[in-house]
Amino acid sequence: MQGSFFKKLVIIFLVFVGIGALLKMSGDFFGESEKKVTAKNTILHLDMNGVILNGKKFLKNLKKYKDEDKVKAILITINSPGGAVGPSQEIYTEIKRVREELKKPVICVSTGVMASGAYYSAVACDKIVVAPGSLVGSIGVIMEFANIEKLYDWAKISRYSITSGKFKDSGAEYRAMREDERALFQNMIDEVYAQFKGTVAKERNLKEELVSEYADGRVFTGATAVKLGFADKEGFYEDAVKLAAETAKLGDNYDVFEVPKKRVSIFDLGDSDREDDVNSLAEYADVLKGKSFGPDMEGAMKFVLRSKFLNQPMMILPGTWE
Repeated sequence: MQGSFFKKLVIIFLVFVGIGALLKMSGDFFGESEKKVTAKNTILHLDMNGVILNGKKFLKNLKKYKDEDKVKAILITINSPGGAVGPSQEIYTEIKRVREELKKPVICVSTGVMASGAYYSAVACDKIVVAPGSLVGSIGVIMEFANIEKLYDWAKISRYSITSGKFKDSGAEYRAMREDERALFQNMIDEVYAQFKGTVAKERNLKEELVSEYADGRVFTGATAVKLGFADKEGFYEDAVKLAAETAKLGDNYDVFEVPKKRVSIFDLGDSDREDDVNSLAEYADVLKGKSFGPDMEGAMKFVLRSKFLNQPMMILPGTWE
């Protein structure tokens, strides 16, 4: 009897999975119907929002539309405190590839935050437009660790590891960090920091001395960033649109193409393409409203310790972004 009930449960589960897959494939149901670039002269508008953890969402949209002949310029709206080093560098590289290989101008604009890894990505653009009161800069690298060995002691939990080398468990939260480990991580941070400063100096055509003077993690207002040469022009979204049209020599004959936004459903939970968008959290909350999945202890610990950002070099403006 118990085996029969279990089989029925498995069948029901598979049916729901199948239905979910079919609905996910149906673009119209989720507001994902294919939208084509139709105007002869088009400015592609992309958003870069939230903490950059993998960059997949932004890169997917960039790669999907960048080769369109009708796309003459690209405008990127940025509101991000930065994020992981590798994805920030990947976005920078892909933006630069569009400029160099496709010869299409790329303009970025921020009226909120364009800091650290987001700024690293932005320097690949032809021009950077910022609101006078926006937050720009935070050129630097940070690596955070948590030492909770006293918490383990309090809970009477003993943790240990068996490793193949003395650095394999470096940064572990269950013990204090050794001096040789601190030196190892500091060298890593210094190397990535040098990459950051070199990229800014090269792309912004600034003297290395000037970049080094201000690349101490500080943020500027947009107005100060323009004065120092870290941005090109004070302005807002419409100013950036006009600048993109001027740079691409489109005159007044152009359309701005907005990448269609996908409505979130229960079947999108865990979709890594959405991981970078902090707004996703609110959207998921709406989807799950009224549903109970039990206590999420892992999620609670991640929130308390910000473990998503631990033990890896980050180009991010410090603060709570989750």
